[in-house]
Amino acid sequence: MIFLFPRKYRRTFCAACCSSVLSAAAISGATGQDRSPDTTQDSAQKSSEQGTPVRIPRQQAQTSAALDGIVRDASAPGATRPIPAAVLTLQNAESGQIFSAATSVEGVFRVFPLPPGHYQLHVEAKDYAPFAIPDLFLQPNEVVTVEIPLNTVATMEARSRLPRLPELGPALSAESPSSLRTYREFRHQLDADANYIENISSDTLPPVADVYNTVPNRWALEQPDYRRYPRRGEYVYTKHRWYDPFNRNRFKGDEPIWPELLGQQVFLNITASSESFFDGRRVPAPSNVSSAQPGSSGFFGSGEQAFFDQTLRFAFDLFHGDAAFKPVGWRIRITPEISLNNLKVHELGLVGPDPRSGTNRFDDHVGMQEAFVEMKLHDLGPNYDFISARAGIQQFNADFRGFLFVDEEPALRIFGNLHSDRIEYNLAYFHFLEKNTNSGLNMFERRHQQVLVGNVYLQDFFFPGYTAEFVLAWSKDDPSLHYDDNGFLVRPSPIGNVINQNPGAGPILHGIRVGYFGWLGNGHIHRLNLTHAFYQAIGEDTFNPIAGRRVTVNAQMAAAEVSYDKDWIRYRVSAFYSSGDANPRDGRARGFDSIVDLPNFAGGLFSFWNREGIRLLGSGILLTTPGSLIPSLRSSKEEGQADFVNPGIVLANAGADFEITPKLRGFANFNYLRFERTEPLEFLLFQSSIHHTIGDDFGVGIEYRPPLTENILITGGASALRPGQGFKDIYTSRTLFSLFGSVKFTF
Repeated sequence: MIFLFPRKYRRTFCAACCSSVLSAAAISGATGQDRSPDTTQDSAQKSSEQGTPVRIPRQQAQTSAALDGIVRDASAPGATRPIPAAVLTLQNAESGQIFSAATSVEGVFRVFPLPPGHYQLHVEAKDYAPFAIPDLFLQPNEVVTVEIPLNTVATMEARSRLPRLPELGPALSAESPSSLRTYREFRHQLDADANYIENISSDTLPPVADVYNTVPNRWALEQPDYRRYPRRGEYVYTKHRWYDPFNRNRFKGDEPIWPELLGQQVFLNITASSESFFDGRRVPAPSNVSSAQPGSSGFFGSGEQAFFDQTLRFAFDLFHGDAAFKPVGWRIRITPEISLNNLKVHELGLVGPDPRSGTNRFDDHVGMQEAFVEMKLHDLGPNYDFISARAGIQQFNADFRGFLFVDEEPALRIFGNLHSDRIEYNLAYFHFLEKNTNSGLNMFERRHQQVLVGNVYLQDFFFPGYTAEFVLAWSKDDPSLHYDDNGFLVRPSPIGNVINQNPGAGPILHGIRVGYFGWLGNGHIHRLNLTHAFYQAIGEDTFNPIAGRRVTVNAQMAAAEVSYDKDWIRYRVSAFYSSGDANPRDGRARGFDSIVDLPNFAGGLFSFWNREGIRLLGSGILLTTPGSLIPSLRSSKEEGQADFVNPGIVLANAGADFEITPKLRGFANFNYLRFERTEPLEFLLFQSSIHHTIGDDFGVGIEYRPPLTENILITGGASALRPGQGFKDIYTSRTLFSLFGSVKFTF
């Protein structure tokens, strides 16, 4: 039987890659005894001399036709084995012109161009009975695709009782009993460039079994050994090992895990990382009542400190999908993290409120940073638009640069995309956990704070390459009393009106209800890279300890960065602003504060002001918390409450990033810092005329990855803060500095 099926289910041939097929047809058509005049070189030259345009190869007239297909062994199992070197002969019934072709090693053939008309087709191959089609009609501008099965001679001898076909003529006198088989024709158009214009009907498609070979587990196919030479290097095929993350690995999501039990589309990705971080710094420190240095009477003590943190993080990600572009159907992820940290200081009362705690603190903690289940709810279209739900402890970043909310908290999250991923959206409800004080990892204890966040990303919003984001967030931090793991009071903040005047009533607890609206953007406009952000905060604090009363919140934050890439250097300038409170005792709080921020902005890790926490001496609060640009006067970023009565800040930044080599990057950063308002500081410190200038922040650093992947990452840097007059009014004129480094290994 001859199966005629569309081009999309077979191999496509061209003159460049199938010379063995086309050369035979071209030679036979060009050197035959009844050669067509319009295929000779003389006729082409004659047409050129007469002014007729000469067509280049594959630009045939619309009166051409074509024949292609494949020749298979009908006696083989499934009739899938091709027959190479089979000879096909086409004889035009009207002109007698003969065209010949031979099949390739894959059994395919193609004869083109052919004059339209009636043809007799004859197929011969060694050890196979001949095959013939007595009348095959080729129409103009048409291609016919055929699949020809040949039987062996032994098979045909057993069928000798079948009637014989008439002879094809003097040139083709062989008998072909097998040609009595019926066949279907599939015809489609042929354009001027010998390309097919498909017009396929589902009724003409062959059975799937005739097109595809069924493989029970395609992932279990062994790859050939490609190491032909003893030299070391990268190879196409490499034997996989469970401990090798760079090649095919079942535990890294490269192939299904236990396909015989869980199915073909269930993968497991295990990621383990180790990060060693060291920070040597000088920050303001009080000498306190019990000084570590006998005989010292100065208010400011020795601020040198050394901090070391070793973390081990393990992520187990089991998901159902195809490990490519298609969103996963379901996912289960569990990520525990271990922290071992040590702090060494020179003054008492810093590692704990009790001076007997000494000057050294070692702590360890195990936290569950991720533990969630994800399920795809619905596919919204053929371009992988979807909507999914995720429940459990999960990572979340509300915006591009981490200005508002970056954390790992228990949440119920709905997310997805629209219009071929041009629009992405999130809607998440978080119920916070308490944090370990010294590592920042989750504890197995609920905190009375809830956050609702919704955002949407719009790609190519104003310009191609520019993405806009709109954010709505609501933070509800209920009144609570909490001491951190070192024994310091963090909720409420130990500043201002803390103790209730009623005897035995204890501290005055207060709650915060604040909503945020933000418009942010990130991307590029032509050659300029652009990032900007604006947040408006509105709400209330039932009892702000600095104001000593209930306050309404109305505060703003804005940031913008413009950078330009030239060769291997990116030049950037940026500015950051958070509003401050000009009257700390009235009923309006105008100082901006975030939920839990971690900004990668204005130098990020390489900025002293951004990375280090600076205590406001003589109080239990921080001028700025570690990993924040805002002088929020909070007791702790993770465990304390937001404070909207703060001085605010104005920051101007300039810097450059250097792609020194593909493995080595360099960073240089400069910040000019200034308080937006100083009245809250003057009120808290009982000190008038505090200037606005904080100082100059310098930072340099490198990032080195020995492999081009991120499996080994070495980061180091140095930064310093040269105090301005306002900082000198609060502290001293000594320059603050930090030297830090980290080494991260990821499997």
